[in-house]
Amino acid sequence: MADGISSFWGPVTSTTECCERNYAYSSYIAEFYNTVSNIPTILLALIGLANALRQRFEKRFSVLHISNMILAIGSMFYHATLQKVQQQGDETPMIWEMLLYMYILYSPDWHYRSTMPTFLFLYGAMFAVAHSILRYDIGFKALSVGLAIGVCARRYHTG
Repeated sequence: MADGISSFWGPVTSTTECCERNYAYSSYIAEFYNTVSNIPTILLALIGLANALRQRFEKRFSVLHISNMILAIGSMFYHATLQKVQQQGDETPMIWEMLLYMYILYSPDWHYRSTMPTFLFLYGAMFAVAHSILRYDIGFKALSVGLAIGVCARRYHTG
């Protein structure tokens, strides 16, 4: 902790810390800049959601903007507290968001359209349960990389 400031949230329990001094500005916010940098993401997601609704885009795009807001809020809680539970509240929506991107990018060509959302939902739910019980750090990172490669492969395949 910076300069003897005590933490409102207790000791740091997360497995990952970013390169920012903890509690440098407030005893309520561990990583100040990482926390407040999520505010523009929330605002842009709100604007995107309003535009998607106004222009009557497919529901998947509205869900994506809501997902962006959930991810940013989870990230704010995590970086403000540096607690393990909030870290999972940051990491699990990241996986869900990647699954949502997979759905948005792959669904136009998916041959079994009704099974894809069910499969991705169950996959995301199983990850959330396993991650909350096992609390594995390397599993999250490996899955993130794998999903990112899947999203990028689709992006460059259709490019």
